Order: sequence, then C-alpha cells, then structure tokens
Amino acid sequence: MTILPADRMDQVLKRHDYIEAQLAAGPDSDTYVRLASEYSEIQDLVVQIKALRAAERERDGIRAMLADKATDAEMRELAEVELDEVVERIEAVEQAIQLLLLPKDAADARSAILEIRAGTGGDEAAIFAGDLFRMYERYAADHGWKVELVSASEGDAGGYKEIIATVTGKGVFSKLKFESGVHRVQRVPATEASGRIHTSAATVAVLPEAEDIDVEIRNEDIRIDTMRASGAGGQHVNTTDSAVRITHIPTGVVVVQAEKSQHQNRARAMQILRARLFDMQRTKAADERSEARRLQVGSGDRSERIRTYNFPQGRLTDHRINLTLYKLDRVMEGDLDDVIDALISDHQSKLLAEMGENG
Repeated sequence: MTILPADRMDQVLKRHDYIEAQLAAGPDSDTYVRLASEYSEIQDLVVQIKALRAAERERDGIRAMLADKATDAEMRELAEVELDEVVERIEAVEQAIQLLLLPKDAADARSAILEIRAGTGGDEAAIFAGDLFRMYERYAADHGWKVELVSASEGDAGGYKEIIATVTGKGVFSKLKFESGVHRVQRVPATEASGRIHTSAATVAVLPEAEDIDVEIRNEDIRIDTMRASGAGGQHVNTTDSAVRITHIPTGVVVVQAEKSQHQNRARAMQILRARLFDMQRTKAADERSEARRLQVGSGDRSERIRTYNFPQGRLTDHRINLTLYKLDRVMEGDLDDVIDALISDHQSKLLAEMGENG
C-alpha cells in the first residue's frame, strides 16, 4: 500500500489543476515564479498518482471479469496473466510515489565545491589525489557539468597535495555528496623497483555551494590578510601581494587563495569560506537529529575510510554498503554511476524503512 492516502492524492491532483489554471491566467511575475516552482515540485508526483489510478482501474476491471461466472476459461486465463502484470505495475508505481515522498535534502539541487587532499603515503598519495580529481572531472563531463579549478598545490612527483574546484550543474551535490571521506588506494607505485604494493590515501570533501542567505558572515567576524604569493606548489610564481587569507574568527576556519588576481582571490576565498561554514551548519544539524545521522551513508565523517581502490585486482570496494566492482579501470575513467547509484539507493532504502517504522 502506498504511503499517501487516497484523499491526500485527491488534494495533490486538485492543487495541480488549480496551479495550472492560475498559470494559464497570466499572474504577475512574482506569483508566476512561486506557482511555477510549486508546479515543478509536484509534477512528478502527479504523473505517478495518475498512473497509479489508471492501473488500479485496470486491476479492478480484470477482477470484475474474473468474478463474472460468464467469463469463459480462455478469457479467464488471459485475465489472470494480465492481473499479475498490473499488480506488479501498481507495486512499482507505489514504490515510485514513496521515493518522491522521501524527505528532500534542500542542498541536493546545488552545485558543489570539491576538495581533495593527499593523505598518508607521500608522493604516491599526491599522485592518487590527482587520479581522483581526473576521475571526478570525467564523471562531471559525462553529466554535462562544468569543473573550474579554484586552487591547486602540486605534488613533488606529480598529482596534488591539495586541489579545490567548483563543480557547477544541476543536481551536482545530490550525486557527489556521498563521496566525502577517506579513499584508500592499493597499488605498486611507478617508483617502486621491487614491485611491492603500497597503500596510500586521499581525503575527499564535497560541500554544497552556499548562497548569501544560507550563511551570515559579518565583517567583524573575519580577518583578511594579503600576502606575497610565491605560488601554490610552485606553479604560479608571482611577485605581487596577491595571495589572500581569510580567517573566520568565531570558528577558526581559514581559507587561503593564491592565484594571480587579488580581487578574484578574495571572491574565491569568500565562496569557499561560505561553503565550509554552511557545511558545518548542516553537519551540526545532522548530529542533533540522531535519526538523520543514523541514516547517512557515512557522508558526515570525513575521517571514515569509505572506499578502497585495489589496482592489482582491478577491484573497487565501497565499505559502507559492501559493494565490490571489478571494473576499476572504467571507474578511474569516470564511470562512477554504478557506485553512486548504489549509494543513493541504499540511502533511500533506509529512509523508506524509517518511514515505515514511524508510519
């Protein structure tokens, strides 16, 4: 049985018809924007409700035919097959409705800031951080998203000690939010003459891009220092005072930007600061809601080892959902859909189970 009662479905359909009529009447611009937004929010639910009602009518018609003693044996046999198919369709539509009714993460539709830092493993960790960044770049390209480099500190042997980028597009955070955590790699480094497998790690953080209304940053709460930029990782040698360091005094969060334009550095640093403070607010709120915290797929704890990339075996393992895939070469080329879809599905299943318990 679907979670949404029949009378509530009727209300949704009536509201949809009312909004449709109001939009057709040509309201003022503010009203139009508000109604169009609500219309978009309930459109998918309306489609599924109508599909459910149609399937239920079809089911009831078949049941009436089977209950009619005048129905001959051949028709009865066909009807029973059709009934099974319709019942399966109803169950699928009810499941779709349940998913549409799940609590929405308001940040899901947003773009994101991607931060990758080399962890244990020295040069190999920095090389792996670079591999991860290229993996996400390719995944983003496949989804039509734009990746723009914010800052990078290159590793001595390649890769990055730290790299930060914005990923812009529709629904970026909803897809990437479960990537936060420690990513571990097992492979033979190119510099290893003996062929011994090394284990290294990199930390990934995915932050929803914050808007001005999300976080209030008062001028008296920040300290802005300008410094002579010598280049992040040596790649931008610059003799002007262009580097910007912003310190958020209440939280101690520090953001440094060292690109060529001081004006751009300040804007970028504020963008990252706002995202980090917004992320801190979201994490604190999740901590305070124990149920919500329990339902997270390990997305809140950045120190948690979430995934292992085993190159000798061509194996990727996501430890949170016990998922193992033997297509590591394709994953590193950006083929992440199987992993990310499995994480989202697991999260949705837990939410559905929680709603069932509370219902």
